[in-house]
Amino acid sequence: MSLYLVEFTPHDTSQDEVKALVADIAQVLDGVDGAELIETQVTGDYKLVFAIIEAANPGVFAPAVKDAFSARAGLEGPDEVRLVGAELEDIKKLKSSAEYLVEWDIPAEITMDQYLTRKKANSPKYAQVPEVSFLRTYVREDTAKCLCFYDAPDEAAVVRAREAVSTPIDRLFKLNV
Repeated sequence: MSLYLVEFTPHDTSQDEVKALVADIAQVLDGVDGAELIETQVTGDYKLVFAIIEAANPGVFAPAVKDAFSARAGLEGPDEVRLVGAELEDIKKLKSSAEYLVEWDIPAEITMDQYLTRKKANSPKYAQVPEVSFLRTYVREDTAKCLCFYDAPDEAAVVRAREAVSTPIDRLFKLNV
């Protein structure tokens, strides 16, 4: 089984509509044999919804997602991702939300092996910013970008944590928890 990222850009960004969209994502995927919704994260402004889905291949769920949501949201993906920094079974059990999401558009010259080596070498440096908890990363298999999730008291703390690990921020979102 693999993990896939689907990004939804809701046409109606009202809180009620986006909450309904998230509930409907779960319902649609619950009806697709061989697909499991691992988590969804919603930006604080309700303009983006990130869904992580486990399936043997995207053909298992992509047509159902497109049919169900193309009238309500723009869709990007599915893109295969790799979970780094956490165990999938722990994510499934906790169903917890993060407070912040950092997107990094990884430079084209960085391979997956280079990314993983860099991540392993830099991760201990998070200790320099103890008020921030790094939770997990989903890195696209094509290494086009990664999504890094954090718990932190504020955006400034997340920025300090990223500086500690010498990794840029392309987009930083406060998430709805």
